[in-house]
Amino acid sequence: MILTRRTLLLGASAALAGCDRLGRSDTVREALFSADNFHKWAQRSLMTRDALAQEFRPDQVSPLFRANGTANPNTPAYKALWRGNFADWRLSVTGLVERPLSLSLAQLRALPHREQITRHDCVEGWSAIGKWRGVPLKTLLDGAQLSDRAHYIVFRCADDMGGGRPYYESIDLIDAFHPQTILAFALNDQPLSVANGAPLRLRVERQLGYKQAKYLMGIEAVATLAPIGGGKGGFWEDYAGYDWYAGI
Repeated sequence: MILTRRTLLLGASAALAGCDRLGRSDTVREALFSADNFHKWAQRSLMTRDALAQEFRPDQVSPLFRANGTANPNTPAYKALWRGNFADWRLSVTGLVERPLSLSLAQLRALPHREQITRHDCVEGWSAIGKWRGVPLKTLLDGAQLSDRAHYIVFRCADDMGGGRPYYESIDLIDAFHPQTILAFALNDQPLSVANGAPLRLRVERQLGYKQAKYLMGIEAVATLAPIGGGKGGFWEDYAGYDWYAGI
């Protein structure tokens, strides 16, 4: 669902009509109407919590699915995993969980999975439709027994963006438990290529491409994003000023 500026303003105007008293507070006004928070609030107030991103027919799959961002982490550690066909790779699930997990690719592939044909929209202006297969993130979070203190899920990645700055991203629990949020290990019925994020990448279908973290190494449940990286919730958010919430 694409929201026009007019749609956002009309929806916001109606919803905020009864919020006059709160709106008089400078602090509340700044928080509500920052570009990022307003976008997130307006998007979610105009759709249901579990609204699905559009899914497509198999004949609509793009003939080429371009690589977004890093096409190969090319670090010694990643190359060693790649040479071994990722047999030694493990995905950790840590942080505010009762039962930390360490899962191999084979274990992930053996879990109940979901297939979805969706459109990837890149912030650079291109789009592609692909068929993804992966494990719902909810399955892992439920298995790890997420703490009530957790509010965000952080994704740690293998690609080094220079200067010892690893790529990372984060989402909140609304998106984490969304039925289309999956940890994908296959694209168009083939194992993920290196260019597209092997061995595992995030698909959070209601957000732009830079949120779809590739080369996943770890998932961490946290209470706040403030002490992580630059404190803004993701690599491009920290260093390029991208919005943390990239809803489409």
